[in-house]
This record gives sequence, structure tokens and C-alpha cells, in this order.
Amino acid sequence: MSGSASYDGIQSYDFDIQTMNPVELRAATPGARHARHLNAAGAALPSETVLGTVIDHLRLEARIGGYEAAEAARDRSEQVYALAARLIGAEPGDIALVESATVAWHRAVDALPLRAGDRILAAASSYVSSALHLLELRRSRGIEVEVLPCAADGTVDLTALADALRRPAALVTVAHVPTSSALIEPVGQIAALARAAGVPLLLDATQSLGQLPLDATAIGCDIVVGTGRKFLRGPRGTGLLYVSPRMRELMSPPHPDVRGAVWQHGDAVELAPGARRFETWETSHALRLGLGAALRETLDLGVEAIGRYTTGLADRLRAALAGLPGVRLTDPPAGGGAIVTFVRDGEKPVETVRRLRAAGVHLVAVPASHGRWDLERRGLDAVVRASVHVYNDESDVDALVTALGRTTGARTAPALISSAARADVIVVGAGVHGSSTAWHLAQRGAGVIHLDRFPDGHTEGSSHGRLRMIRRAYPNPVWDDLVDRAYLGWGELSAAAGVPLLTTTGGLYARPAADGSTGLRGPDCVTVSAARAAAIFPGLALGDDFTAVYDPAAGVLDAAGAMRALRELGLAHGVDRRTGVRVERWSADGAGVTVHTADGLLRADRLVIAAGPWTGALVPRLAGLLEVVRIVNIHVGATDPATLSAPALGPFSVEVPGAGLLYGLPAAGGDAVKIGLDHGPADDPDRPQTPVTAAEAARLLALARRFLPTADGDVVDSVACRYTMAPRNRFAVGALPETPQVLVAAACSGHGFKFGPAIGAGLADLALGKQRPDLDFLAPGELG
Repeated sequence: MSGSASYDGIQSYDFDIQTMNPVELRAATPGARHARHLNAAGAALPSETVLGTVIDHLRLEARIGGYEAAEAARDRSEQVYALAARLIGAEPGDIALVESATVAWHRAVDALPLRAGDRILAAASSYVSSALHLLELRRSRGIEVEVLPCAADGTVDLTALADALRRPAALVTVAHVPTSSALIEPVGQIAALARAAGVPLLLDATQSLGQLPLDATAIGCDIVVGTGRKFLRGPRGTGLLYVSPRMRELMSPPHPDVRGAVWQHGDAVELAPGARRFETWETSHALRLGLGAALRETLDLGVEAIGRYTTGLADRLRAALAGLPGVRLTDPPAGGGAIVTFVRDGEKPVETVRRLRAAGVHLVAVPASHGRWDLERRGLDAVVRASVHVYNDESDVDALVTALGRTTGARTAPALISSAARADVIVVGAGVHGSSTAWHLAQRGAGVIHLDRFPDGHTEGSSHGRLRMIRRAYPNPVWDDLVDRAYLGWGELSAAAGVPLLTTTGGLYARPAADGSTGLRGPDCVTVSAARAAAIFPGLALGDDFTAVYDPAAGVLDAAGAMRALRELGLAHGVDRRTGVRVERWSADGAGVTVHTADGLLRADRLVIAAGPWTGALVPRLAGLLEVVRIVNIHVGATDPATLSAPALGPFSVEVPGAGLLYGLPAAGGDAVKIGLDHGPADDPDRPQTPVTAAEAARLLALARRFLPTADGDVVDSVACRYTMAPRNRFAVGALPETPQVLVAAACSGHGFKFGPAIGAGLADLALGKQRPDLDFLAPGELG
């Protein structure tokens, strides 16, 4: 640590990575695998532990009942009060657990003995929901609401507050950190003035709990409200309310509940001791336990250490944005901590956010309506808000700055309508094949417009999910060259991304010995007995009825990392990526093509259609040959995860009589072992994807118990996707015979992800006029 600055007793520290291990924390955060998430001030990413805690209790409720599960978890539930109290320097009896900070605010303010004419002094930093409540109290109950003026640094003007407190007041309320900026209010000084005047202080700590130390008792706060979903990294639907013993004597809950009161007899009611009088009986015990897990992790890391790390990372972002042309920081001088707000010249914040999200960088726009007393005063219609946490690192900051600094990015729909934009190549579909094609084309200098009907991160198609399998073992030598190109392509993509995307583990592929054939073959692949297979992968139990092919080159692909890399690399090379754009049809335009979207027309010399399940709708000649099916996968827990991780287990498949082809991937990167069957019922891609049903999961779980004996846990996760199947499980890659300016990559029949970089390179070659005779066996005209 090289230095620190003080915000009224709250320390802001220079960047010191030695106090934090972001690599380890990132690995323990499932959401960090899918995007660069810089929205901790909105809803931070929970850890695997928090997620598991919630799911485990929900499963317990499903097994034994909600009341019984609550009773079983009583001791752990009680610990949540102690953890929350420890966080803010209070006693457990001073804490009520509620559903949100807004619920906490309402229960506290509504319990105050307010009368018409009473004055409430509110900081301009007040959150929108708090302000709306105050305005309603003014309208319906005659309460006077006075918004305090701000000093030059953006904080509450302490002199004006002292003057306002010379007259009787019922309450002072301030947001420690507002939703609309990185401002940090001097809560210690505000509390001292309120205390001297005998006026209670309500502190909204929603944006500060978990990133800034807070000792409510030492400062002298009477009421504190906060949420679990922000910097505490707890589940949504959790919050806390602190009420000091002194204030509890003055407050009366207007809506007592069986949780917070005892009906003694007749009309005699006794309020529960402590702050629990503000609670209600019905609550999510699973979410409450998840909040407890998040609080424990926060306290174990230390709020001061979290503050040092996140402030330093945010300072790095501030410095980078300050030097970026066309970008203006909007935080007031008293800003600091983990939040940074800014605007980009000539672009509405909501469009900036949309463009950054398309680049895989997630943050939010805050409109003036969410902080009108603050943003309107400063002449801002909206701001972009970025907020970092311990799972972020310098690469996330650099990715944001790089994406923001590009002059070519996703354009808005009105630009499409105003003029029919033109590109060298239009690519439809942002799955692995479309994204790989767009990257390869842009690398070679082509102007590329990349379209997808859904926003990034959707789960409607076939390219989502954490891991995929790669192997050299294939049934026909005709695939060998493309397999070789796939391995080379993953090496090139890993090098370009700067992270390894392929991990070699070896793989086993089994079928009944009675079939007389192993089905697969390939370079360096060997047939092995069940006994030998057990020695290779002790985690897989085949039995003597099976024989297998061992592929030493097989391995696991980081699918989520690959999709993120392809998106970012494409944008870095100038791809004009436009998500949420629905392609309705296309038409040949001389030697080129016109693409009709819901937002307008686009024209290009070449069109590449890699639309997955929606290919048939865009290429009618293929529609009758393609079948879209529903595929489900489950992740199964284990008492000893090492028995289902490499080297004890690698990717595998088993042809199971009566069930079909069971496939699986080892536990890796925090994920439990994954299994699925490679065929399923017909699916309609125009209907939203539905969750895996209990029956679907139970079928797979029974197979897991049979072939993976140490997979003795519950189903800890599940995912559904869509395969687009073609005759003989083949692909269609290349130009359409009747319109050679239109190319397709379609019907990858459940085994296409591993070929992503190779198919992308091939389509780029074909689109730019290079012959690829090695792909002739996949020509669309030969499909069927």
C-alpha cells in the first residue's frame, strides 16, 4: 500500500493486489466466466458458495418441507444476524432481516411517529425509491420534505445542514453512496450534527455495505438500511435493517406481524424484542442463508481489504477514462471507492451500455429519474455506471477502455433505417461458428456486420454453457483433416486471446462389446478393454459388457471463455456487432445480397448464415432436412470431486442400450461433472427455452449413478440447449448452389462446437474467394 485518502473516517486506498487474490476469487465466481461484469453496484456476482448455499436449502425444502427445513437451519439462520451486526458494528438484536433496502426503508420510516408539519431533511444523494416515499408522505400526510443543498464537492453542505437543524426536525436521511455517482457522503460529520440537534439519522448504506467500512454505533446512526445484492455479493431479495435501541423506543411498526409480535390475549400485543419486530413471518430462508454465506465471505476477506482493492482498480479505470477522447467523467470531487460514472460524447448512455454489452462488458446506465435530486441538479440526463469488485482485475478495466475507445462499434437501429448500411460481409448468428467467421474475416481486413437476434449471453441456441468436448476419434477418415485444423484453430484462438482454451485430458468412448465394433477410430486412438478403461479413468465404471476407444488427444474446451474471446477479438478488429437484431429474410442483389431486418436493410457482397436452429427459416431449401431437438445436461455433485476430475476422469461417451449415447465432461473450474444424452425430442426454436424438468434430470441422474459411482451428490445445475440435426449427423458448410454469394454453416448435429475456429476460417476463405476443396464433403448441395 503506497498511500491512502480519508473520507470522513472511511479510508480509500491505492491499488494493492497483494491484499487480494482476484484469480482465485474469479475462479470461485461462476458468472465471471461468461462476461466482464462491472456492475457490482447493481447486482454483484455471487460466489459458488453463496449459490450452493441457496440451492442446497431449496433442495432440502423440496425433500422435507419448508417448515422442517427452516427448523433444521435455525442455528445457521441465527448466525446471519450476528454476521450482519458484526459488519456494521452493532448487536445481533439490533438487526432485522428483510427483503430489500427499500422494504427496510419503508418499515423504518412508516414506524416513525410522524405528524403533519414534521420536517424531514433529505440529502440530494437520496435513492429514487426513498425520494418517492418522501414525496408521498408530503402529499398524503403533510410532511415537509426539504432537500439539502450540496457543497462544491458534491456532498451535503454541512453549514446548510447545521442551519436547517436549528429548527425542529423529525429525521435526517442521507445515502452513504448514491446510485448515480461515486460520491461518498461525510456520514460521520452528518451524524454528529444530527446527534447534537437531537434528530435521528437514517443512513442508506445500500451502495456502501461491503465496499466501505461502517461502524453504525461509533458514528451514531440511528437507522441503517442496506441490501444483500450489491457489494455484499448476496442473493437478490435480501436486505437488512438496523435500528438502535434508543430509536426502537420511539418507533411502532404500523403493520405488526406474527414474526414481530405476540398476540397475548384480547387486544394485548407484545412486540418482539429488538429489531425483529420489523420482520414478517414469510421469507425466503434459502436466500437468507445465502446472505449469511455472502456476509461470512465479506468479513473473511475484510471490508478494508476489499475497499483497498476495488478503489485501486476503480482509480485505474478513472485514470484511463480521463485520457480517452470523447469520454467525460461525471463523478463529483468527493467521489471515490469502487464506482465510476461517465458519459460519451454524442452517445446516449443507454446506447453506450448496449454497445459495451455487445462487447462482453456489462455495466448499466442510470437515468436522471433514478436520482433526480442529484443528476438533474448537475444537468445530466443519464450516466454510465461501472463498478468493480474483487473478482475483477486489470484485464476487465482494459477491456472496458478498449471497447469504449473503438470508433467502430455496434450502431443503433435508427442508423440502419436511415441508410441501408453496406459491408463486405454480413454474418448472421453469433454462436461459435458465426463469431469465429466474423473474427477471421475482420482479421483479414474485411468490413463485417455481425447480427444476432438475441442479446449476448442468451441460452436459446447451442453455443452457451461452460465446457465442451474435443477429440480426434471420429468414425470416418474424411473428418481427419478438419479435426487437425480444429486443433490448430484452437491453438491460434488461445494465443490471440492470451488464455488457454483447450485442456488435454484424454477421452474414452465406449459401446457394448457385443456390437463387435468400437465405432470410432483416429490418429493415435486405441481400442481398450473395460479393465484398461477403468485404469485410465477410475471415475468411469463401464463393466465387462463394454469396450472403448481411448483418444489421448481428447480434451475439454473452455466454451464460455472462447465465446467471450471471439466477441472481444472480433470487436477489436472492427466487427460491427449488432445484437437484438432479427433477420427476417434475405434476397440476392446482383452479385451481392440484401438482408432485411426488423430494423431496416443491410447490403453486402457476401452473406454468411450461421443461425443454428433458425437456419431452416432463412434457408428454405434446407428446412426439410434439418431437425431441431431439445438437449438437456445436468451437473452432478460428488462427495469427493477429485474422483470425477482429470486425471481420474476425462471426456467420455457410452452407447447405452435403450437409452442412447450418454456423454460427459469431467468436473473442472468449479463445475461439477456434466452429462447428457445426444438426442432429444423435437423443439421449436421460436419458443423460449424452458428449464430442465425434474423428469429429464432424474433420467440423467440414474445414468450418472450407473456409470459414475462417485457422483453421489444431487443435481447442482442443469442447462438446456438445441441441436440442429441433419441426415447422417453431418454438417452443411459452404456456398448455396443457386446463390454462391450466400454461404452457410449449419446442422452441426451436436458435434460442431469443437470445429468452431476451423469452420470460421473456412467460411472466411470461401467468402473472400479462396477455394477450399477440403470442405467439399460438407457442401450444402450434398446435404441429405
